[in-house]
Amino acid sequence: MDKLKLKEKATKLREKGKTYLEIQKILKVLIPKSTLSYWCHSIPLPLDYQRRIQDYNKFNLSKARKIALGVIKAKREKYLQSVAGRNKHLVTALKNKDTAKIVLAVLYLGEGAKNYKRGSIMFGNSDPFIINLFLYLLRYCYDIDESKFRCTLLCRADQNIKKLEKFWSQITKIPSSRFYKARIDPRTIGKPSKKLDYKGVCKIDYFSADLFIELMMIPKIIYKNNKGSWRSW
Repeated sequence: MDKLKLKEKATKLREKGKTYLEIQKILKVLIPKSTLSYWCHSIPLPLDYQRRIQDYNKFNLSKARKIALGVIKAKREKYLQSVAGRNKHLVTALKNKDTAKIVLAVLYLGEGAKNYKRGSIMFGNSDPFIINLFLYLLRYCYDIDESKFRCTLLCRADQNIKKLEKFWSQITKIPSSRFYKARIDPRTIGKPSKKLDYKGVCKIDYFSADLFIELMMIPKIIYKNNKGSWRSW
């Protein structure tokens, strides 16, 4: 196709509101954009051209974002797999009850109540995994009397307490008959919950002063006997 015919076809397509990229695809010729701009600079564009360009740009931006998110997700997944891989050997560590007891004591140190006057264990969290881990370690490390467990739910005013009790009873393996009356946060009255998957906070009480004292002492015993080596870090 000679240059004059090519220019004529390109300008007619431009009059119809085609973009330079669309013109190249239709004509199946890689015409430099600078050339197309020179040929078409005086051609009036359709009234809806700017809207089409905006829609086209939004579409491309949305497409680019999806691709970018996909790449980020893939990198994240690869990273998490590498972290899991280099720590896979720790799976068997908790089979040692002394190791499991240390993990339990440190977990309680971070999330449990430390009031010595209570004479019992009190552990609360909104994350089912954390609650499950705590109870698994507690039951694994000690000869637990299940009748000494009590649960209290701390929830929002618009939540269904019966459903929450059923949910946490399944997580904790503690019968709902051992649940105290739920406590509703008065600050949430008249304010609808935004996080629909929020299950409130599950607070667990286990009545054993001896066990409470032991869990509180384990981290201190470890620290006291390793204090010199830690100072050198």
